[in-house]
Amino acid sequence: MVEYRNNICFFEDNKESELEKFVGIQIYSTFELKGIGGVYKNSYKDFVVQEITENGNVLGFRKDKQLSTTDNYSKYKYTTFNLVKVNRDTFDAVRLISKALKIPVDKIEYSGLKDKCSISVQRISIPGNFVDRLKKLNIRDVFVRDISLSKRSIRLGSNWGNKFTITIRNIEKKSKNKKSIEKSLLKIKESGFPNYYGLQRFGTFRPNSHLIGRYLLENKFKEAYNEFILNTYSTESELSRNVRTELRDTANLEKALEQFPKSLNYERQILKYLINNPGDYEGAMHHLPSYLIKLILSSFQSYLFNKLLSLRVKKGYSLFKPADGDVISILDDMDGQLTQIKYIFGGSYDTYLQEALNLKRASIVIPLVGYDSNLDEFPLMQSLLLDILEEEQINPSIFHHELLKDHDFKGSYRSMLVRPKELNLIEIEPDDIFQNKQKVKIEFSLSKGSYATMLLREIMKM
Repeated sequence: MVEYRNNICFFEDNKESELEKFVGIQIYSTFELKGIGGVYKNSYKDFVVQEITENGNVLGFRKDKQLSTTDNYSKYKYTTFNLVKVNRDTFDAVRLISKALKIPVDKIEYSGLKDKCSISVQRISIPGNFVDRLKKLNIRDVFVRDISLSKRSIRLGSNWGNKFTITIRNIEKKSKNKKSIEKSLLKIKESGFPNYYGLQRFGTFRPNSHLIGRYLLENKFKEAYNEFILNTYSTESELSRNVRTELRDTANLEKALEQFPKSLNYERQILKYLINNPGDYEGAMHHLPSYLIKLILSSFQSYLFNKLLSLRVKKGYSLFKPADGDVISILDDMDGQLTQIKYIFGGSYDTYLQEALNLKRASIVIPLVGYDSNLDEFPLMQSLLLDILEEEQINPSIFHHELLKDHDFKGSYRSMLVRPKELNLIEIEPDDIFQNKQKVKIEFSLSKGSYATMLLREIMKM
């Protein structure tokens, strides 16, 4: 249950499930199976992420090959390397590399973001030859591995996905635990789980980026500022709540700038702008880095996707069977990714589409609404979206906002379900941190854009 009091959003017992409902995550694919409980990310060591390249190679953490001293470096335009980070988010690591190499942050390219509370490895590229400087790089908890030169850069979304090795802790000891876990894993492996956007997309402790995105698209810049800076959440740190509350009570921007910790870097950028440009909330919000504005807009788009998925099931439609008006996308033979080939279910192709779904060669998809979306191509989802827009009093005209065009939110679609690859139970052992409890280690691979935390949610049901 969510409750608002004096600009503070309270979540019941600060449960993760309540935060998930706040961003539209409500449905389980294994609702008939009881969860094992427990906690994940008790330590960054319990969450290991390895990027899988478009060629299917799983990146390693150790130094691999050495550059050939006889190669002709002049024909290469980019330096690429494996970025290993420990308990840092991708933005933070990239900013530190940018500062150390004295290059603009937007020159550093990567396929996707990785969890902060983790040990992760991903491929990075920088235009030019930075081999020697990268070898000398010395940043705490950031490591460079497998440096090479390349004719092309790393692009957003160019990886296949990620491999995860995750430890769940603090699980009650029960004789049927192993059987229960294996049953859940088998069900998820066979049928998949809802392809929700996880809390990381919205803010793990302040899950409000979708609200800021909506305000920007509605040209409500003062409200966007309030949500970004002033409004507080019961799940954020006490320090964060206190500095925001004092600013809300006093409106003293100069004092707030002194008090806001450096970790709230984006908030500090907005405060500095408003001190120099009093009352210009539109300018303050647009003063944020382009990649952050894009992430904020994307989170609003993601929120609508989550709501559509949940509402579809609430309306009585099956997660696993298509209904009239659903859109089915054919999957690529090589890597199982969505293609541009899609059909509306409920016509002469139904037999073939159902067979393709049964063979895992097709997927039911939900639109990611953008400025060029034609919702007539998604009959069932169009009707559900209209219900959501009416309920939340969202004017459909916001989907034609210039911001969406500026940041290339043309519109797309996403699988309603995702099936993990190589989902395995590695071990069940006594927990070495929580007394008289168990820990479970599992591993699996997910295609790009899908969230490991949503798979864990199915198993744990917290």
